[in-house]
Amino acid sequence: MATNGPAQQAFAPVLAALETMQGNVDRAQKGRAHEFLETFQKSTEAWTTTFAILQARDASAQAKLFAATTLKGKIVYDLHQLPRESLPSLRDTLLGLLSSYRAGPKPIRIQLCVCLANLAIQMTEWKDVLPLVVSTLGSDPESLPCALDFLRVLPEEVTEGRKINLTEEELSERTRELLEDNAQQVLHLLTQYAQSSPSAAQNPQLIECITSWTREVPVNDIVNSPLLNIVIDALSVTEPFEAAIECMSALFKETRDVDECLNIIQTLYPRVIALRPMLQEAAETEDTETFKGLSRLFAEAGESWVVLIARMPEEFRALVEAILESAVRDQERDVISLTFNFWYELKQYLTLEKYIQARLQYVDIYSKLVDIMIGHLEYPKPESGNERDLFEGDREQEEKFREFRHQMGDVLKDCCEVIGVTECLQKSYALIENWVSTYGPQASAGHVPEWQKLEAPLFSMRAMGRMVPSDENIMLPRLMPLIVQIPDHQKVRFQAVMALGRYTEWTSKHPDTLQPQLNYIMAAFDHTSKEVIRAAALSFKFFCNDCADLLKDYIPQLQHFYESVLDKLPPSSQDEVTDGVASVIAKLPPDQIYPTMKLYCDPVIKSLMTMAQHAVDEKSRLALADKLQLITIFMQWIQPYVEPTQPNPAVKYCEEIFPVLAIIAENNLNFTPILERVCRCWRYMVLSYRTSMAPLLPQLAEKLAAGFAATRQGCFLWASDAIVREFSDGAEHVDPATTDAIFHFFETQAKTFLKALNDLPPEELPDVIEDFYRLCLDSLLYYPYRAISSPLMGPIMEAASTALTLLKEEPLLATLHFLRDFLAYGSEDSPSSNFDQQRSSNPLEVQAAVKQLVTAHGEVMVQRLMTGMMYSFPRDCFPDASGVLLALFQLMPQQVAAWVRNTVALLPPGSITPQESERLLNNITQRIQAGDLRKIRTLLQDFTNSYRRRNVAPREGLGRLEATRFRFAG
Repeated sequence: MATNGPAQQAFAPVLAALETMQGNVDRAQKGRAHEFLETFQKSTEAWTTTFAILQARDASAQAKLFAATTLKGKIVYDLHQLPRESLPSLRDTLLGLLSSYRAGPKPIRIQLCVCLANLAIQMTEWKDVLPLVVSTLGSDPESLPCALDFLRVLPEEVTEGRKINLTEEELSERTRELLEDNAQQVLHLLTQYAQSSPSAAQNPQLIECITSWTREVPVNDIVNSPLLNIVIDALSVTEPFEAAIECMSALFKETRDVDECLNIIQTLYPRVIALRPMLQEAAETEDTETFKGLSRLFAEAGESWVVLIARMPEEFRALVEAILESAVRDQERDVISLTFNFWYELKQYLTLEKYIQARLQYVDIYSKLVDIMIGHLEYPKPESGNERDLFEGDREQEEKFREFRHQMGDVLKDCCEVIGVTECLQKSYALIENWVSTYGPQASAGHVPEWQKLEAPLFSMRAMGRMVPSDENIMLPRLMPLIVQIPDHQKVRFQAVMALGRYTEWTSKHPDTLQPQLNYIMAAFDHTSKEVIRAAALSFKFFCNDCADLLKDYIPQLQHFYESVLDKLPPSSQDEVTDGVASVIAKLPPDQIYPTMKLYCDPVIKSLMTMAQHAVDEKSRLALADKLQLITIFMQWIQPYVEPTQPNPAVKYCEEIFPVLAIIAENNLNFTPILERVCRCWRYMVLSYRTSMAPLLPQLAEKLAAGFAATRQGCFLWASDAIVREFSDGAEHVDPATTDAIFHFFETQAKTFLKALNDLPPEELPDVIEDFYRLCLDSLLYYPYRAISSPLMGPIMEAASTALTLLKEEPLLATLHFLRDFLAYGSEDSPSSNFDQQRSSNPLEVQAAVKQLVTAHGEVMVQRLMTGMMYSFPRDCFPDASGVLLALFQLMPQQVAAWVRNTVALLPPGSITPQESERLLNNITQRIQAGDLRKIRTLLQDFTNSYRRRNVAPREGLGRLEATRFRFAG
């Protein structure tokens, strides 16, 4: 094809748009270029334009790669745009292009192979795919890389075949033709090529082809062919090394069914173990890439054969030792994480009674593993000697190390399960004791020599805390006195305080150890390090939670401490300390609750009132919001049991502070964080004290209704939901007048919501929509008759259809959950247990009311649901959206089928073929006639998924464009 003149002019706009995307231009220009290219990729003109760019001599490599990737998208999604009789010509053109790109660039060559593979999948009349491709590209040494690339990508693309518009039956048949029927031919071709020359045997492309076909060619055939030697020999050569590691890993995965593959494993195992000297040599010569690759190989072999390792410990011990060796020799901590999953998988078997003998044989391995892990836990010693910056400015490496330590902590937990917590703790204790005897005399405040060797075993002890039973009486009685004497170094003190916080359940059973531990933690609140103070707050919380029965006699002392430290702490630590003291108060008898709440909460309330008077800027108002959270924590914990007929002492205190909270809310109606915290407090008052809150109910309902009307903030609905839930029809000790008032309260909130949605677009009210439909869910559950028969249900349904136009996941899910529950009331069986203790039949008038509402609002709802699934719904909304459609079909199948037909008829011309729409509608009709309605859900999911992939989802090949697009969307 000519490379200038009309053809050049045809793709000039495309090249210009690509240059814009790569150039230093403003975002608006990039946005227009993106939009143009995205439209271009889905147009019919793209067929000729992409070929023209690929054949143009002067087009850049980037432009050609874009063209090749666009062509792949056309073949995958838009093949219906071409006449069927033109497909052989398309195939021949692709083969010609591949030949012309045989020398590269490789990315373009691979994309063209992907194009040809996807054409082969869909061009079902093309029966001699492999013979034609191999004869066209495989006979010439220069074009052989094209044939190898095609062989590699073909299985991968067939596996991804659900993107393609073929039925399941067609795809299954084509998979058999392209893969299963060709497996032996491919094995012969690859063997023949491998034996053709030494260079061929070391070609990474060959190894990659073998990897790609491991799932298609019986693994036994590969292992018993010359190809196994080729792959193993490639491990000794630099260029194909990575490909060979991948190939061996793929072979291991195919042998996970160890009983089926025992003979294959017996062939592979000695070949794998024979590689261990290579691992040792790589470690000694600091060949990091080889060491990492071989470590991965051993670990993946271990994961695949872990059942045999447990069954036959003596025969497979060498493999476990090789995996352990890779952990031992990993000085840079680059490899050890590759082994973590293996140790976990093996532990899962060894802790079964069935494998107790194997467990005994691996005790020494897991014992060494504990030593290795604790050694790797040590912080590095900076070469500069600057103890304040251990990673010498490399923040990424520091974060990686922190994450890595917690993963190693999980391995230590595995070790505890295999060899027992006492032995593991013994190792931590020995290291701590050794440090104390060796370096303790030299330590002083601000000077702790070799602190890394002390901090690491403390971390290990902390990590193993969850595994240690509260009746452990060998090591912890020795460890606890040792820890509270540890010298003051920021990281060591932090770790010691955190470790103590992990053993509070044990401490609750050993009260004689409580005082020194608590003194040590409380003293840490005066530390100069913010990290240590935060650790102290967290550990104090755990101590109070778990040792509350031991501490309830120290209420005055705790209050003095609480009041003295509270305002010195950051907000999160204030929450934790408050959580701790509240859990202790919760253990008091009811007659002590009210005075103790006043003792602890009154200073907080006084502080809130002072802060509220001076809260004029954002910072001070945020501080006020944080302080409000403390009152909520008290409400969450302090739930005294009183007889239903008796007043609740906690409610008495709530009545006292309610006006203060109400005034704070009324004075900050324009500041959401404060409103959210006040509403949270009110919500937990209701959830904690339930029907005992009846005396406060009128005031609370009034404030919630007025607050929502004034602000349209969803938090008022969220708090309202607690009232609807607790004071429901049929609830104990709730009179009918109260339930009537509560449902009237719900209707008041609903009217305010509907007015807000009428005044503003849904995009401006996503959180309010979410909270409202969660409130509606509970109104359906607790007031089903009243809710469904309410004159507001019609507008609520209409609003739900409006909400389905949103793009945000949370309000969509709340709306879809509401619709699913609502539609359930249209069936004969009652979905609500409130009607009867047993599942009962649904009253006919309720069923009729639901169907009447569906008749009035169903068509718009179906359009919005299908449009959302085809265009805009987040992926996690699909199950519920299709569930709503199924529920509609179950209620009114013929009517809903007509609505689906009408919706499909509204789709843009050319976005689907007439055959596709007819196939969908005919399949739906057949399922209705057969009474197999559940399969309609799958039909609609497949149809909308396919439509979205082809017409909505961005195509590949735009490079930096994707990031630009998301910036615009944000």
